[in-house]
Amino acid sequence: MQATIYFVRRYPLGAIGAVIMALFVLTALLAGTIAPFDPTATDAPASLARPGSVHLLGADFMGRDVFSRIVHGARISLAVGAGAMGLGALIGITVGLASGYLGGWFDLIVQRLLDIMQSLPLLVMAIVMAASLGPSMKNTIFAIAIPLVPTVARVVRSNTLSLREQPFVEAARAVGMGELRIAVRHVLPNTLAPLIVLATAQLGSAILVEASLSFLGLGIPEPYPSWGRMLSESAAEYVRTAPWLVIFPGVAISMTVFGTNLLGDALRDILDPRQRS
Repeated sequence: MQATIYFVRRYPLGAIGAVIMALFVLTALLAGTIAPFDPTATDAPASLARPGSVHLLGADFMGRDVFSRIVHGARISLAVGAGAMGLGALIGITVGLASGYLGGWFDLIVQRLLDIMQSLPLLVMAIVMAASLGPSMKNTIFAIAIPLVPTVARVVRSNTLSLREQPFVEAARAVGMGELRIAVRHVLPNTLAPLIVLATAQLGSAILVEASLSFLGLGIPEPYPSWGRMLSESAAEYVRTAPWLVIFPGVAISMTVFGTNLLGDALRDILDPRQRS
């Protein structure tokens, strides 16, 4: 309790970000209870219904309740974002740890491959991969995860290079501990602090990229209620006649990314001594 109070007082913006993310996570977990309508059920008489008592945030051109679709869209966006972040982090940690610990020609080859991957912006590389793999949830997670690998790998590698010559690593070698065990048990845990900060930032990026891919028709396919697809279906044709179809999904995306950025900044200040005042 005292730690929570200290966090709120010391990092009020981080606390706001944590509250925003907690609300979205709870919304995703309780989507089936919160949503008053089936997000995929159509109702022709309710087509383009304005926000009111029946449809809190209005209805789209097929009569689907916007509020229900946003609530279920939180589950999709967070699942894709967390899945892509987790997969990208797992691959990046493995590559970065091996590259930094083994060094030599292996490190040289890996770093040149990472340079090639980082030469393309995250969104561009995700679009290329999504277009090649086709629209589906699994493919979207994979298409977003791979472009996240180089950043994670470089963070882990840089920390590994500084840690592998530390006295505790030399002591582990002296007692006969194997190199793989040293890398996993002693080097890897000391890279977790920057990885937590990086993972928080990458979660927001992954959610934003997923929305962009769905907007372009390359991400989550129908009938899944993705926020990006909701924008894609409504932005061009209904932005003036039914602006609620664009405003509310856009606000959901913006608030989620905003919350992850605020929380990530606070975690950076907490876990990185150089950022503390």
